[in-house]
Amino acid sequence: MTTADAIVLIAYLAGMLALGIFYMRRNTSLKQMFAAGHQSPWWVAGLSGFMTMFSAGTFVVWGGLAYRSGLVAVAVNMSYGVAALLAGAFLAARWRRLGVDSPADYVRLRFGQSAVQLYLWVMMLFRLIGSGIALYALSVLLCVLVPLDPGHMLRDPDTGNLSVTFAVIGFGAVIVLYTMLGGLWAVLMTDVMQFIVLNLAVLITVILILMRIGGLEGFVERAPQGFFALTSDDYGWWFIAAWTVIHFFMIGAEWAFVQRFISVPTPADARRSAWLFGGLYLISPAFWLLPPMLYRAIDPNADPEQAYMLAAQAVLPAGMLGLVLAAMFSATASLISGQLNVFAGALTPMLTRGRDGIAEVRTGRLVTIGLGAFLTLVAAMIPLLGGAEKVIVAATSLLVVPLVAPSVWGFFSNRVDQRSAWLTVIAAGTVGLFLRYLITPSGPLGAVAGLRPLQSWAAEAGILIDVIVGVAVPMLVLGGYHLFSRRIAPGVARIAALPPAPETVPGGGASDAPRIVALTVGASGFLLWMSAITASAEDRMVLLITGAALAALALFAEWIGRRGARAVEQAEALT
Repeated sequence: MTTADAIVLIAYLAGMLALGIFYMRRNTSLKQMFAAGHQSPWWVAGLSGFMTMFSAGTFVVWGGLAYRSGLVAVAVNMSYGVAALLAGAFLAARWRRLGVDSPADYVRLRFGQSAVQLYLWVMMLFRLIGSGIALYALSVLLCVLVPLDPGHMLRDPDTGNLSVTFAVIGFGAVIVLYTMLGGLWAVLMTDVMQFIVLNLAVLITVILILMRIGGLEGFVERAPQGFFALTSDDYGWWFIAAWTVIHFFMIGAEWAFVQRFISVPTPADARRSAWLFGGLYLISPAFWLLPPMLYRAIDPNADPEQAYMLAAQAVLPAGMLGLVLAAMFSATASLISGQLNVFAGALTPMLTRGRDGIAEVRTGRLVTIGLGAFLTLVAAMIPLLGGAEKVIVAATSLLVVPLVAPSVWGFFSNRVDQRSAWLTVIAAGTVGLFLRYLITPSGPLGAVAGLRPLQSWAAEAGILIDVIVGVAVPMLVLGGYHLFSRRIAPGVARIAALPPAPETVPGGGASDAPRIVALTVGASGFLLWMSAITASAEDRMVLLITGAALAALALFAEWIGRRGARAVEQAEALT
């Protein structure tokens, strides 16, 4: 990584902190801090939800699969798009129509306080640990590119590079600070900025790689056999279908995504935000997974997990690699900031009963700092856990749908209640523990002869066990509870007693969104022009033309922003 790359990355981090400070003044109540005052434009919420699916692991895991197997990775990731479209059709508007300020409020009303405690502590623990793992993965990616001289205070003596611990602390501090200061507005708008940076970095990388290998024709000629098949032995259509179902529940009911549906002015806006999210994920995987796929034509023997970064290093001029690192940071920051904000939003009301708005916001910031410190500590301790993160990730995949499925059923069934929520989690956890750990050859029941057929099936099933536990068990428990329960759940009356959700109009931080887009796009165009100075003659023309297009787009976004600001001023004058 050159000095220019480091300057670009540092400038990007500074920009995110500046956004947090800018939106700090908006947070005068918990509704503003954790629900954006229900004033977020639908396209901002949609882009934010889209970015929440990303992390540094996305580039390692799915980038590695794209390098090895080609379009299979695209097909798997398109399942997120189908899931988001379905969530938009059936769930997004229902969340906004409730009129609650957080998904925890809905769970409390519909299923009771004990269900809130179950969902909050179990999901928060696993999600924060998962976020810590993502932060660690990001830091490892960066540190590989930053060699330091002997004696440097930030140098790891074992690797000769930047210390992963220092990188974890630095990145974690930036994410926690802008989330703590700016609340959900900062989370939403940094996600929009991250969307722009990610796609720009991928666009330039794709164009320059295609120029190196002779365009798409050269790529097709060099691709291995079966590279353009949509499925493989490990990722067949049944897996993709089950993956879609799992993510329908995740996108439709996991708190970080629900928060986006709640933040918009109207139920129709919530539906549009989910459809934007889904539409982007139907078309974008074929774009942002291209760099590792194309790099296969340059080096067929590379480490798949490093293929994304190697592709960027192979073609990008000075400064542009910093943009790719910024994009990877963006993806991880979006995941982490969303989790911090939603769980701080659930915890803060428990600690601030009877206080005024400013005191609530102050407590909310302290809670955000505490949660951020916890996940940063987890990230710093990953090397000491000896691989325990694999167990944590597996447990998360088994628990997500069992935790959120009762919330979805609660919209359509008036019989599922607090007991059904607990039964779902207990049943899924028991079956998952039995199939994945107890009957394995090294498990406590591995030597039981009568379990050998089941043990063999579980070994062959692999990820199918996650599907059975994560989807089939919750559906059977909730379906059976609905059929055999003879009483209406008490939470149904509490939900029905809620006053009609007031529709708001985009305002407050919403009027700033186009201008932030303009600033981000304009700064990116300027970076391309600066990078063109050191680029080859062939690459220089691409960078100059793309930079000019971004400058024009920035001017258009600024014009839109000025029109929106005038409209908001006129509306406020009339009221």
